[in-house]
Amino acid sequence: MNREERIELILGEAEDSAQLRRKVAEALSGPLVDLAETISAVIGSGGKILICGNGGSAADSSHMAAEMIVRLTARRNRQSLPAIALTADSAIVTAAANDFGFENVFVRQIQGLAHKGDMLFLISTSGNSANLLHAAETAREMGLITVALLGHTGGKLAALVDKKLIIPHHSVQRIQEEQIFLIHLLVELVESDLFG
Repeated sequence: MNREERIELILGEAEDSAQLRRKVAEALSGPLVDLAETISAVIGSGGKILICGNGGSAADSSHMAAEMIVRLTARRNRQSLPAIALTADSAIVTAAANDFGFENVFVRQIQGLAHKGDMLFLISTSGNSANLLHAAETAREMGLITVALLGHTGGKLAALVDKKLIIPHHSVQRIQEEQIFLIHLLVELVESDLFG
């Protein structure tokens, strides 16, 4: 690929991303506001948000927990919000995978950390990972509110959760870009709900 082709590739990817951003903003603004209100209500009633995903979505889980616990920006210096990334502790994840199978790495943590009224926030581009499906089922059995941030068609996970936001695209990288955009907006809306 020569220099001009590379530049054309970059411009094409940027245009695809921009078109998807507009589509997501138009389609998901209302559901995003509703979800932020639900998260605020969970926190306001003493609950916490447990977040999980695989691969890039595991990193996004930690990113979301960090934004909630620390703060989104220096413009609003507020108290910490209760969030736990179930992907962050390598000792727990590897021990659970070794002893109970990778499909139960999040189940085991939900059983130990969650209480009725908490929220399980699942992040996935496909919605078909066995460990997320098992996590959603366990969370529902325990009385947690279940939410998924998904891509493409939402996969099997879409039918197992109380609320979902689905990025309507086939490209994993486009889905992930929009998911982090929505995560930032969610945290900003929750901060606004709780702290003005």
